[in-house]
Amino acid sequence: MQFDLLHVGTLVALAHILGVAAACHAILNTRTSQGAIAWAVSLVAMPYLTLIPYLFLGRSKFAGYADARRVENELLRAHAHPPEWDRLASSAQLPAHALGGRLVHSLTRLGGMPFLPGNSVRTLVNGTATFEAIFQAIENARHYVIVQFFIVRDDALGEMFKDALIAKAQQGVRVYFLYDSIGSFDLPHRYVASLRAGGVDTRPFATNRRFVNRLQLNFRNHRKIVSVDGERAFVGGHNVGVEYLGGKPPLSPWRDTHIEVRGPAVASIQFVFTEDWYWATQQLPQLDLPPAPPPDLAAPSDPAYSAHPATGHDMHCLVVPSGPADKQETCSLFFVEAINAARERIWITTPYLVPDEAVFSALRLAALRGVDVRILIPSRRDHVVVFEASKLYAYDSLRAGIRIFRYQPGFLHQKVVLIDSVAAAVGSANLDNRSFRLNFEIMVMTVDRDFAKEVEAMLLADFAESREIDRNEYRHASALRRVLMHVARLFSPIL
Repeated sequence: MQFDLLHVGTLVALAHILGVAAACHAILNTRTSQGAIAWAVSLVAMPYLTLIPYLFLGRSKFAGYADARRVENELLRAHAHPPEWDRLASSAQLPAHALGGRLVHSLTRLGGMPFLPGNSVRTLVNGTATFEAIFQAIENARHYVIVQFFIVRDDALGEMFKDALIAKAQQGVRVYFLYDSIGSFDLPHRYVASLRAGGVDTRPFATNRRFVNRLQLNFRNHRKIVSVDGERAFVGGHNVGVEYLGGKPPLSPWRDTHIEVRGPAVASIQFVFTEDWYWATQQLPQLDLPPAPPPDLAAPSDPAYSAHPATGHDMHCLVVPSGPADKQETCSLFFVEAINAARERIWITTPYLVPDEAVFSALRLAALRGVDVRILIPSRRDHVVVFEASKLYAYDSLRAGIRIFRYQPGFLHQKVVLIDSVAAAVGSANLDNRSFRLNFEIMVMTVDRDFAKEVEAMLLADFAESREIDRNEYRHASALRRVLMHVARLFSPIL
Protein backbone atom coordinates (compact mmCIF):
# COMPACT_ATOMS: atom_id res chain seq x y z
CA MET A 1 0.00 0.00 0.00
CA GLN A 2 2.82 2.37 0.91
CA PHE A 3 4.62 1.43 -2.33
CA ASP A 4 1.49 2.24 -4.39
CA LEU A 5 1.03 5.60 -2.68
CA LEU A 6 4.66 6.42 -3.40
CA HIS A 7 4.13 5.75 -7.09
CA VAL A 8 0.90 7.73 -7.16
CA GLY A 9 2.58 10.65 -5.40
CA THR A 10 5.47 10.53 -7.88
CA LEU A 11 3.07 10.57 -10.84
CA VAL A 12 1.09 13.48 -9.38
CA ALA A 13 4.27 15.46 -8.77
CA LEU A 14 5.50 14.68 -12.28
CA ALA A 15 2.17 15.80 -13.77
CA HIS A 16 2.39 19.12 -11.94
CA ILE A 17 6.02 19.66 -12.97
CA LEU A 18 5.11 18.98 -16.60
CA GLY A 19 2.07 21.23 -16.22
CA VAL A 20 4.24 24.12 -15.00
CA ALA A 21 6.69 23.54 -17.87
CA ALA A 22 3.86 23.47 -20.40
CA ALA A 23 2.37 26.63 -18.84
CA CYS A 24 5.69 28.42 -19.36
CA HIS A 25 5.69 27.22 -22.97
CA ALA A 26 2.12 28.51 -23.42
CA ILE A 27 3.06 31.93 -22.07
CA LEU A 28 5.93 32.17 -24.55
CA ASN A 29 4.17 30.73 -27.59
CA THR A 30 0.43 31.46 -27.42
CA ARG A 31 -0.55 34.29 -29.73
CA THR A 32 -2.85 36.23 -27.38
CA SER A 33 -2.51 37.08 -23.70
CA GLN A 34 -6.03 35.75 -23.06
CA GLY A 35 -5.13 32.40 -24.64
CA ALA A 36 -1.86 32.24 -22.73
CA ILE A 37 -3.65 32.84 -19.44
CA ALA A 38 -6.34 30.27 -20.22
CA TRP A 39 -3.78 27.59 -21.04
CA ALA A 40 -1.40 28.48 -18.21
CA VAL A 41 -4.09 28.44 -15.52
CA SER A 42 -5.59 25.17 -16.73
CA LEU A 43 -2.18 23.50 -17.10
CA VAL A 44 -1.07 24.46 -13.59
CA ALA A 45 -4.42 23.72 -11.92
CA MET A 46 -5.51 20.64 -13.90
CA PRO A 47 -2.46 19.10 -15.61
CA TYR A 48 -4.08 15.64 -15.60
CA LEU A 49 -6.87 16.93 -17.89
CA THR A 50 -5.05 19.50 -20.02
CA LEU A 51 -1.53 18.20 -20.75
CA ILE A 52 -2.65 15.86 -23.53
CA PRO A 53 -4.97 18.42 -25.21
CA TYR A 54 -2.19 21.01 -25.02
CA LEU A 55 0.19 18.63 -26.78
CA PHE A 56 -2.16 18.55 -29.78
CA LEU A 57 -3.86 21.96 -29.64
CA GLY A 58 -1.66 24.22 -27.60
CA ARG A 59 0.38 26.14 -30.12
CA SER A 60 -1.25 29.13 -31.77
CA LYS A 61 2.07 30.73 -32.69
CA PHE A 62 3.66 28.30 -35.12
CA ALA A 63 6.79 30.23 -36.09
CA GLY A 64 8.46 27.62 -38.29
CA TYR A 65 5.28 26.88 -40.20
CA ALA A 66 4.21 30.52 -40.44
CA ASP A 67 7.58 31.61 -41.78
CA ALA A 68 7.69 28.87 -44.40
CA ARG A 69 4.12 29.48 -45.48
CA ARG A 70 4.62 33.25 -45.63
CA VAL A 71 7.70 32.92 -47.83
CA GLU A 72 5.87 30.62 -50.23
CA ASN A 73 2.85 32.93 -50.40
CA GLU A 74 4.99 35.99 -51.06
CA LEU A 75 6.81 34.19 -53.87
CA LEU A 76 3.54 33.09 -55.43
CA ARG A 77 2.02 36.54 -55.24
CA ALA A 78 5.11 38.08 -56.78
CA HIS A 79 5.57 35.63 -59.65
CA ALA A 80 2.36 33.64 -60.21
CA HIS A 81 -0.50 36.06 -59.60
CA PRO A 82 -3.09 36.43 -62.39
CA PRO A 83 -1.97 39.10 -64.92
CA GLU A 84 -5.49 40.53 -65.01
CA TRP A 85 -5.02 41.73 -61.42
CA ASP A 86 -2.69 44.54 -62.45
CA ARG A 87 -4.84 45.85 -65.29
CA LEU A 88 -8.23 45.60 -63.61
CA ALA A 89 -7.10 46.68 -60.14
CA SER A 90 -5.48 49.82 -61.54
CA SER A 91 -8.66 50.71 -63.43
CA ALA A 92 -11.06 49.97 -60.57
CA GLN A 93 -12.75 52.99 -59.08
CA LEU A 94 -13.32 53.14 -55.35
CA PRO A 95 -17.02 53.26 -54.42
CA ALA A 96 -18.50 56.74 -54.41
CA HIS A 97 -19.99 56.12 -50.98
CA ALA A 98 -17.43 57.21 -48.37
CA LEU A 99 -17.90 54.07 -46.31
CA GLY A 100 -17.19 51.78 -49.25
CA GLY A 101 -14.09 53.72 -50.25
CA ARG A 102 -12.55 53.70 -46.79
CA LEU A 103 -13.34 50.06 -46.22
CA VAL A 104 -11.96 48.93 -49.57
CA HIS A 105 -8.76 50.94 -49.13
CA SER A 106 -7.93 49.32 -45.80
CA LEU A 107 -9.02 45.78 -46.69
CA THR A 108 -7.08 45.64 -49.96
CA ARG A 109 -3.93 46.44 -47.99
CA LEU A 110 -4.87 44.00 -45.23
CA GLY A 111 -5.68 40.99 -47.43
CA GLY A 112 -3.26 41.67 -50.26
CA MET A 113 -5.93 41.12 -52.92
CA PRO A 114 -7.14 43.65 -55.52
CA PHE A 115 -10.55 45.32 -55.59
CA LEU A 116 -11.99 44.19 -58.92
CA PRO A 117 -14.95 45.46 -61.00
CA GLY A 118 -17.05 43.59 -63.55
CA ASN A 119 -18.37 40.72 -61.42
CA SER A 120 -21.74 39.06 -60.95
CA VAL A 121 -22.63 37.59 -57.57
CA ARG A 122 -25.72 35.70 -56.47
CA THR A 123 -26.72 34.15 -53.16
CA LEU A 124 -27.38 30.44 -52.85
CA VAL A 125 -29.61 29.94 -49.84
CA ASN A 126 -29.26 26.56 -48.13
CA GLY A 127 -27.82 23.28 -49.30
CA THR A 128 -30.19 22.33 -52.10
CA ALA A 129 -29.62 25.53 -54.07
CA THR A 130 -25.88 25.45 -53.36
CA PHE A 131 -25.17 21.92 -54.45
CA GLU A 132 -27.52 22.04 -57.44
CA ALA A 133 -25.52 25.03 -58.71
CA ILE A 134 -22.17 23.38 -57.94
CA PHE A 135 -23.12 20.08 -59.61
CA GLN A 136 -24.40 21.95 -62.66
CA ALA A 137 -21.15 23.89 -62.92
CA ILE A 138 -19.08 20.70 -62.59
CA GLU A 139 -21.18 18.97 -65.24
CA ASN A 140 -20.54 21.83 -67.67
CA ALA A 141 -16.79 21.99 -66.97
CA ARG A 142 -14.60 21.90 -70.08
CA HIS A 143 -11.04 22.40 -68.82
CA TYR A 144 -10.63 22.08 -65.05
CA VAL A 145 -12.42 21.90 -61.71
CA ILE A 146 -10.93 22.84 -58.35
CA VAL A 147 -12.55 21.71 -55.11
CA GLN A 148 -11.58 22.52 -51.54
CA PHE A 149 -13.57 21.69 -48.41
CA PHE A 150 -12.94 21.51 -44.68
CA ILE A 151 -15.27 18.55 -44.14
CA VAL A 152 -15.99 15.81 -46.65
CA ARG A 153 -18.27 12.96 -45.57
CA ASP A 154 -18.54 9.52 -47.08
CA ASP A 155 -22.33 9.68 -47.19
CA ALA A 156 -24.98 10.12 -49.88
CA LEU A 157 -23.88 13.66 -50.80
CA GLY A 158 -20.23 12.71 -50.60
CA GLU A 159 -20.83 9.81 -53.00
CA MET A 160 -22.61 12.10 -55.46
CA PHE A 161 -19.74 14.55 -55.26
CA LYS A 162 -17.15 11.82 -55.78
CA ASP A 163 -19.03 10.40 -58.78
CA ALA A 164 -19.38 13.85 -60.36
CA LEU A 165 -15.65 14.55 -60.05
CA ILE A 166 -14.62 11.15 -61.37
CA ALA A 167 -16.98 11.51 -64.33
CA LYS A 168 -15.35 14.80 -65.34
CA ALA A 169 -11.84 13.45 -64.84
CA GLN A 170 -12.62 10.53 -67.14
CA GLN A 171 -13.74 13.05 -69.77
CA GLY A 172 -10.26 14.56 -69.72
CA VAL A 173 -11.07 17.50 -67.44
CA ARG A 174 -8.34 18.31 -64.89
CA VAL A 175 -9.80 17.90 -61.39
CA TYR A 176 -8.02 19.05 -58.22
CA PHE A 177 -9.48 18.04 -54.87
CA LEU A 178 -8.10 19.37 -51.55
CA TYR A 179 -9.56 18.42 -48.18
CA ASP A 180 -8.49 19.31 -44.65
CA SER A 181 -6.86 16.37 -42.90
CA ILE A 182 -8.35 17.35 -39.51
CA GLY A 183 -11.85 18.37 -40.59
CA SER A 184 -12.12 15.20 -42.70
CA PHE A 185 -10.28 12.94 -40.24
CA ASP A 186 -12.93 10.21 -40.61
CA LEU A 187 -12.93 10.21 -44.42
CA PRO A 188 -12.23 6.56 -45.33
CA HIS A 189 -9.14 5.66 -47.31
CA ARG A 190 -11.32 3.91 -49.88
CA TYR A 191 -13.05 7.23 -50.68
CA VAL A 192 -9.74 8.94 -51.42
CA ALA A 193 -8.46 5.87 -53.26
CA SER A 194 -11.54 5.86 -55.51
CA LEU A 195 -11.01 9.50 -56.42
CA ARG A 196 -7.36 8.94 -57.25
CA ALA A 197 -8.12 5.78 -59.23
CA GLY A 198 -10.70 7.79 -61.18
CA GLY A 199 -8.14 10.40 -62.22
CA VAL A 200 -8.89 13.07 -59.60
CA ASP A 201 -5.74 14.66 -58.16
CA THR A 202 -6.68 14.35 -54.47
CA ARG A 203 -4.55 15.72 -51.64
CA PRO A 204 -4.96 16.35 -47.89
CA PHE A 205 -4.09 19.75 -46.47
CA ALA A 206 -1.93 19.55 -43.34
CA THR A 207 0.42 21.93 -41.54
CA ASN A 208 2.55 19.17 -39.99
CA ARG A 209 4.84 18.43 -42.91
CA ARG A 210 7.85 18.20 -40.59
CA PHE A 211 8.12 15.42 -37.99
CA VAL A 212 8.63 17.91 -35.15
CA ASN A 213 5.16 19.29 -35.86
CA ARG A 214 3.52 15.88 -36.19
CA LEU A 215 1.25 16.36 -33.18
CA GLN A 216 -0.02 19.85 -34.05
CA LEU A 217 -3.73 19.85 -34.89
CA ASN A 218 -4.54 23.50 -34.28
CA PHE A 219 -4.17 24.91 -37.78
CA ARG A 220 -7.03 23.91 -40.03
CA ASN A 221 -8.04 24.87 -43.52
CA HIS A 222 -11.65 25.92 -43.05
CA ARG A 223 -12.13 27.28 -46.58
CA LYS A 224 -14.84 26.03 -48.93
CA ILE A 225 -14.01 26.73 -52.56
CA VAL A 226 -15.23 25.31 -55.85
CA SER A 227 -14.22 26.86 -59.17
CA VAL A 228 -14.80 25.76 -62.74
CA ASP A 229 -12.79 26.83 -65.80
CA GLY A 230 -11.92 30.18 -64.22
CA GLU A 231 -15.43 31.36 -65.07
CA ARG A 232 -17.39 30.77 -61.90
CA ALA A 233 -16.53 30.12 -58.28
CA PHE A 234 -18.48 29.14 -55.18
CA VAL A 235 -17.62 30.26 -51.64
CA GLY A 236 -19.55 30.05 -48.39
CA GLY A 237 -20.37 27.95 -45.35
CA HIS A 238 -21.36 24.56 -46.78
CA ASN A 239 -19.23 21.45 -46.51
CA VAL A 240 -19.88 18.11 -48.20
CA GLY A 241 -22.22 16.08 -46.01
CA VAL A 242 -25.91 15.28 -45.74
CA GLU A 243 -26.25 17.50 -42.65
CA TYR A 244 -25.71 20.50 -44.93
CA LEU A 245 -28.82 19.39 -46.81
CA GLY A 246 -30.76 19.13 -43.56
CA GLY A 247 -30.29 15.40 -43.19
CA LYS A 248 -28.98 15.24 -39.63
CA PRO A 249 -31.54 15.60 -36.81
CA PRO A 250 -31.70 17.29 -34.34
CA LEU A 251 -29.77 20.05 -36.15
CA SER A 252 -31.96 19.97 -39.26
CA PRO A 253 -33.13 21.95 -41.07
CA TRP A 254 -29.65 23.35 -41.67
CA ARG A 255 -29.45 27.07 -42.48
CA ASP A 256 -26.44 28.10 -44.55
CA THR A 257 -25.44 30.44 -47.37
CA HIS A 258 -23.08 30.17 -50.31
CA ILE A 259 -22.45 32.61 -53.15
CA GLU A 260 -21.66 32.09 -56.81
CA VAL A 261 -19.18 34.56 -58.29
CA ARG A 262 -18.50 35.19 -61.96
CA GLY A 263 -16.01 37.66 -63.32
CA PRO A 264 -12.44 38.76 -62.51
CA ALA A 265 -12.82 37.99 -58.79
CA VAL A 266 -12.81 34.29 -59.69
CA ALA A 267 -9.08 34.65 -60.33
CA SER A 268 -8.58 35.89 -56.77
CA ILE A 269 -10.55 32.97 -55.35
CA GLN A 270 -8.58 30.50 -57.45
CA PHE A 271 -5.32 32.07 -56.34
CA VAL A 272 -6.24 31.42 -52.70
CA PHE A 273 -6.68 27.76 -53.67
CA THR A 274 -3.36 27.84 -55.53
CA GLU A 275 -1.55 28.97 -52.37
CA ASP A 276 -3.09 26.11 -50.38
CA TRP A 277 -2.45 23.56 -53.12
CA TYR A 278 1.18 24.61 -53.41
CA TRP A 279 1.66 24.22 -49.67
CA ALA A 280 0.14 20.74 -49.74
CA THR A 281 1.89 19.48 -52.89
CA GLN A 282 4.82 21.80 -53.73
CA GLN A 283 3.28 21.98 -57.21
CA LEU A 284 1.22 24.58 -59.03
CA PRO A 285 -2.16 23.47 -60.39
CA GLN A 286 -2.64 24.08 -64.10
CA LEU A 287 -5.33 26.77 -64.06
CA ASP A 288 -5.44 28.69 -67.32
CA LEU A 289 -7.80 31.62 -66.93
CA PRO A 290 -10.12 32.33 -69.89
CA PRO A 291 -9.47 35.50 -71.91
CA ALA A 292 -11.42 38.53 -70.75
CA PRO A 293 -14.62 38.88 -72.85
CA PRO A 294 -15.51 42.16 -74.58
CA PRO A 295 -17.63 44.49 -72.42
CA ASP A 296 -20.83 43.76 -74.35
CA LEU A 297 -20.33 40.01 -73.83
CA ALA A 298 -19.30 40.13 -70.20
CA ALA A 299 -22.71 39.18 -68.80
CA PRO A 300 -23.24 35.50 -68.03
CA SER A 301 -25.35 33.68 -70.62
CA ASP A 302 -26.89 31.11 -68.28
CA PRO A 303 -30.65 31.93 -68.18
CA ALA A 304 -31.02 30.60 -64.65
CA TYR A 305 -28.27 32.91 -63.54
CA SER A 306 -29.37 36.04 -65.37
CA ALA A 307 -32.91 35.64 -64.07
CA HIS A 308 -31.75 36.11 -60.51
CA PRO A 309 -33.21 39.38 -59.13
CA ALA A 310 -29.93 40.83 -57.88
CA THR A 311 -27.72 39.87 -60.79
CA GLY A 312 -25.79 42.92 -61.90
CA HIS A 313 -22.78 42.58 -64.13
CA ASP A 314 -20.55 45.31 -62.74
CA MET A 315 -20.30 44.43 -59.10
CA HIS A 316 -17.07 45.28 -57.32
CA CYS A 317 -15.63 42.41 -55.29
CA LEU A 318 -12.76 41.99 -52.89
CA VAL A 319 -11.54 38.56 -51.81
CA VAL A 320 -10.15 38.54 -48.27
CA PRO A 321 -8.19 35.38 -47.40
CA SER A 322 -6.86 34.94 -43.89
CA GLY A 323 -4.80 32.44 -41.95
CA PRO A 324 -2.28 31.83 -39.17
CA ALA A 325 0.69 32.67 -41.43
CA ASP A 326 -0.50 36.25 -42.08
CA LYS A 327 1.70 39.10 -40.88
CA GLN A 328 -1.42 40.72 -39.41
CA GLU A 329 -4.36 39.00 -37.74
CA THR A 330 -6.32 39.43 -40.96
CA CYS A 331 -9.62 37.84 -40.01
CA SER A 332 -10.03 39.67 -36.70
CA LEU A 333 -9.02 42.97 -38.29
CA PHE A 334 -11.46 42.37 -41.15
CA PHE A 335 -14.34 42.21 -38.68
CA VAL A 336 -13.05 45.18 -36.68
CA GLU A 337 -12.76 47.34 -39.80
CA ALA A 338 -16.18 46.31 -41.14
CA ILE A 339 -17.81 47.10 -37.79
CA ASN A 340 -15.98 50.41 -37.41
CA ALA A 341 -16.96 51.42 -40.96
CA ALA A 342 -20.69 50.97 -40.35
CA ARG A 343 -22.71 54.15 -39.93
CA GLU A 344 -26.26 52.80 -40.15
CA ARG A 345 -26.14 49.08 -39.46
CA ILE A 346 -23.93 46.05 -39.12
CA TRP A 347 -25.74 42.71 -39.24
CA ILE A 348 -23.73 39.52 -38.66
CA THR A 349 -24.80 35.89 -38.76
CA THR A 350 -22.51 33.32 -37.19
CA PRO A 351 -22.85 29.87 -35.63
CA TYR A 352 -20.37 30.76 -32.88
CA LEU A 353 -20.27 34.02 -30.94
CA VAL A 354 -16.90 33.91 -29.20
CA PRO A 355 -15.22 37.18 -30.30
CA ASP A 356 -11.87 38.48 -29.15
CA GLU A 357 -11.67 41.72 -27.19
CA ALA A 358 -10.99 43.89 -30.25
CA VAL A 359 -14.06 42.66 -32.14
CA PHE A 360 -16.27 42.71 -29.04
CA SER A 361 -15.20 46.29 -28.28
CA ALA A 362 -15.90 47.34 -31.87
CA LEU A 363 -19.39 45.83 -31.68
CA ARG A 364 -20.19 47.61 -28.41
CA LEU A 365 -18.85 50.95 -29.66
CA ALA A 366 -20.89 50.66 -32.85
CA ALA A 367 -24.06 50.14 -30.81
CA LEU A 368 -23.18 53.06 -28.53
CA ARG A 369 -22.78 55.42 -31.49
CA GLY A 370 -26.27 54.49 -32.73
CA VAL A 371 -25.53 51.83 -35.33
CA ASP A 372 -28.14 49.07 -35.68
CA VAL A 373 -26.01 46.11 -34.52
CA ARG A 374 -27.65 42.71 -34.86
CA ILE A 375 -26.12 39.28 -34.47
CA LEU A 376 -27.96 36.12 -35.47
CA ILE A 377 -26.81 32.90 -33.78
CA PRO A 378 -28.23 29.36 -33.45
CA SER A 379 -30.72 28.23 -30.87
CA ARG A 380 -29.42 24.66 -31.19
CA ARG A 381 -25.92 23.59 -30.29
CA ASP A 382 -23.36 21.44 -32.03
CA HIS A 383 -20.48 22.17 -29.61
CA VAL A 384 -21.44 22.33 -25.93
CA VAL A 385 -18.58 24.47 -24.56
CA VAL A 386 -18.71 26.94 -27.46
CA PHE A 387 -22.48 27.22 -27.14
CA GLU A 388 -22.29 28.01 -23.42
CA ALA A 389 -19.56 30.59 -23.98
CA SER A 390 -21.62 32.16 -26.79
CA LYS A 391 -24.56 32.56 -24.43
CA LEU A 392 -22.57 34.67 -21.99
CA TYR A 393 -21.17 36.87 -24.78
CA ALA A 394 -24.72 37.30 -26.02
CA TYR A 395 -25.96 38.49 -22.63
CA ASP A 396 -23.00 40.86 -22.25
CA SER A 397 -23.76 42.26 -25.69
CA LEU A 398 -27.29 43.17 -24.70
CA ARG A 399 -26.04 45.60 -22.07
CA ALA A 400 -24.32 47.65 -24.80
CA GLY A 401 -27.43 47.78 -26.98
CA ILE A 402 -26.49 44.97 -29.37
CA ARG A 403 -29.51 42.99 -30.50
CA ILE A 404 -29.06 39.21 -30.39
CA PHE A 405 -31.37 36.83 -32.22
CA ARG A 406 -31.57 33.04 -32.04
CA TYR A 407 -32.57 31.23 -35.22
CA GLN A 408 -35.42 28.83 -34.40
CA PRO A 409 -36.13 26.35 -37.24
CA GLY A 410 -32.78 24.53 -37.15
CA PHE A 411 -29.03 24.96 -36.84
CA LEU A 412 -27.66 28.22 -38.26
CA HIS A 413 -24.24 27.88 -39.88
CA GLN A 414 -24.03 30.78 -42.35
CA LYS A 415 -21.30 33.43 -42.15
CA VAL A 416 -22.66 36.71 -43.51
CA VAL A 417 -21.87 40.37 -42.79
CA LEU A 418 -24.06 43.25 -44.01
CA ILE A 419 -22.62 46.77 -43.75
CA ASP A 420 -25.12 49.63 -44.15
CA SER A 421 -26.79 49.46 -47.59
CA VAL A 422 -23.47 49.37 -49.40
CA ALA A 423 -21.54 46.16 -48.82
CA ALA A 424 -22.02 42.52 -47.88
CA ALA A 425 -19.51 39.75 -47.20
CA VAL A 426 -20.10 36.01 -47.39
CA GLY A 427 -17.59 33.27 -46.73
CA SER A 428 -16.27 30.75 -44.24
CA ALA A 429 -15.18 32.83 -41.22
CA ASN A 430 -17.00 32.52 -37.89
CA LEU A 431 -17.06 35.18 -35.19
CA ASP A 432 -14.67 33.26 -32.96
CA ASN A 433 -11.01 33.03 -32.03
CA ARG A 434 -10.41 29.92 -34.10
CA SER A 435 -11.40 31.71 -37.29
CA PHE A 436 -9.56 34.87 -36.21
CA ARG A 437 -6.20 33.22 -35.53
CA LEU A 438 -6.03 29.49 -36.20
CA ASN A 439 -8.03 28.65 -39.32
CA PHE A 440 -7.47 29.45 -42.96
CA GLU A 441 -10.60 31.33 -44.04
CA ILE A 442 -11.95 33.20 -47.06
CA MET A 443 -14.50 36.01 -47.24
CA VAL A 444 -15.77 37.69 -50.41
CA MET A 445 -16.94 41.27 -49.92
CA THR A 446 -19.22 42.72 -52.58
CA VAL A 447 -19.68 46.48 -52.73
CA ASP A 448 -22.97 46.89 -54.58
CA ARG A 449 -26.25 48.35 -53.40
CA ASP A 450 -28.44 45.84 -55.25
CA PHE A 451 -26.55 42.92 -53.80
CA ALA A 452 -26.70 44.49 -50.33
CA LYS A 453 -30.49 44.75 -50.74
CA GLU A 454 -30.67 41.08 -51.64
CA VAL A 455 -28.64 40.11 -48.58
CA GLU A 456 -30.81 42.39 -46.46
CA ALA A 457 -33.97 40.63 -47.68
CA MET A 458 -32.42 37.23 -46.96
CA LEU A 459 -31.44 38.25 -43.42
CA LEU A 460 -34.81 39.87 -42.71
CA ALA A 461 -36.42 36.52 -43.57
CA ASP A 462 -34.02 34.86 -41.12
CA PHE A 463 -34.77 37.39 -38.39
CA ALA A 464 -38.49 36.75 -38.94
CA GLU A 465 -37.86 33.10 -38.02
CA SER A 466 -35.79 34.01 -34.99
CA ARG A 467 -36.38 34.99 -31.40
CA GLU A 468 -34.75 38.08 -29.94
CA ILE A 469 -33.27 37.38 -26.54
CA ASP A 470 -33.35 39.73 -23.55
CA ARG A 471 -31.55 40.04 -20.22
CA ASN A 472 -34.21 38.11 -18.36
CA GLU A 473 -32.93 34.85 -19.83
CA TYR A 474 -29.66 35.28 -17.95
CA ARG A 475 -31.30 36.62 -14.80
CA HIS A 476 -33.68 33.65 -14.68
CA ALA A 477 -31.02 31.06 -15.42
CA SER A 478 -30.11 28.73 -12.58
CA ALA A 479 -26.95 29.34 -10.59
CA LEU A 480 -25.40 26.17 -12.05
CA ARG A 481 -26.16 27.31 -15.60
CA ARG A 482 -24.54 30.69 -15.00
CA VAL A 483 -21.44 29.04 -13.52
CA LEU A 484 -21.18 26.78 -16.57
CA MET A 485 -21.39 29.79 -18.91
CA HIS A 486 -18.63 31.63 -17.04
CA VAL A 487 -16.41 28.55 -16.95
CA ALA A 488 -16.94 28.00 -20.67
CA ARG A 489 -15.97 31.61 -21.40
CA LEU A 490 -12.67 31.10 -19.56
CA PHE A 491 -11.72 28.75 -22.37
CA SER A 492 -12.97 31.04 -25.16
CA PRO A 493 -9.47 32.16 -26.24
CA ILE A 494 -8.55 28.56 -27.06
CA LEU A 495 -11.87 27.27 -28.41
